[in-house]
Amino acid sequence: MIKRLRARLEASLARSGLTLPWWVPVGAAVGIVFAIVALAQRGALLPPTPLALTGLLEAASILVWAVTGEIAPPWLKSSTIIAAVAIQLTHPVVPDFAPIVLVFLTAEMAAIARPRLSVVVAGVSIAVLGWAGIWSGLVGYPVYIVAVLLGYTAGCVLRWYVRALDAERGKQDAVREQAVLAERQRIAREVHDVVAHSLSITLLHLTGARRALQQDRDVDEAVDGLTEAERVGRVAMADIRRAVGLLARTPAGTRPLPGADDIAGLVERTRAAGVDVHYEQQGEPSTVGASAGLGLYRIAQESLANIAKHAPDATARIHLHVDQESTRLIVRNGLPATCSDAASGGAGLPGMRERAAQLGADLSAGPLGGQWVVDITVPCPQSRTQVSS
Repeated sequence: MIKRLRARLEASLARSGLTLPWWVPVGAAVGIVFAIVALAQRGALLPPTPLALTGLLEAASILVWAVTGEIAPPWLKSSTIIAAVAIQLTHPVVPDFAPIVLVFLTAEMAAIARPRLSVVVAGVSIAVLGWAGIWSGLVGYPVYIVAVLLGYTAGCVLRWYVRALDAERGKQDAVREQAVLAERQRIAREVHDVVAHSLSITLLHLTGARRALQQDRDVDEAVDGLTEAERVGRVAMADIRRAVGLLARTPAGTRPLPGADDIAGLVERTRAAGVDVHYEQQGEPSTVGASAGLGLYRIAQESLANIAKHAPDATARIHLHVDQESTRLIVRNGLPATCSDAASGGAGLPGMRERAAQLGADLSAGPLGGQWVVDITVPCPQSRTQVSS
């Protein structure tokens, strides 16, 4: 029963465009208790007809919600309750509970109604209390006026709290959307790097197999090329499945992501596809962090894919240097006779720069001394901490 009532209240608030908790209208309805007590106090003072009229006016908003399921408009509730209290205050009692109904009404209007209407309700309530004190002899009406002002203040505080809560929720939603977008961009870069590299290597193997069949009539060499192309394709499919699996709720597999120590294997696979690649290594790549290692691996992968695509006959050199301060990766290759900016129209270099920015690394990529050079230096976490301190 309570859950059903709560759900109905929340639905009514949503339809009315009020972002208030369900307990706010319940708390406002407590004023009806004081209204009932006020009616009981005047059972022998007012004739039956005015007494019944005041009870009907005070219960009008509840009756509207009970029949239609909609919250009564603020102006309707304010006018009916103020009218009912004004009738009751023609015969004040000691102590009088009728003014307390105005306190609850003023607080509720300050919380849910427009500021102009809430000020009008507070002013009219104070005027009714002043009139009752002067003309009807309401005892202690200044105290009731102060209570109305306190109720108005409490309603304004609740209104501010609800707005602040809505703003915080909106901020959290925006942060969540940005996080989701950043994750999707990261996954897109992962898929791009994997696909670009694997397709470049696969095409090189297929080209070698075609030439072996057309020019050399060497079936064994062609079979070796096709086998290696198939292997690269399967590895790429596994990498893509793992990257896309990051979008799912459950992991797609237990295979670890590549790191800096996997760059040597990447070079071997590229060399097997026919690209002349020389690899030099200083230091221990296994000491590089997981995120930095993955970023360096992807940058090396993208660089080799660009070499296979734009300069497959050029000689490439990769140098990886690891020390306690930083990790540096340099990829060089000779420029072809007709050289165009590899960054134009592609996502490779922008992806490299984004990865470098995430790692806090320095990246330069472009022609230098007749070669295309990609140079990235990733500081180790300890050195970044010392610099920031």
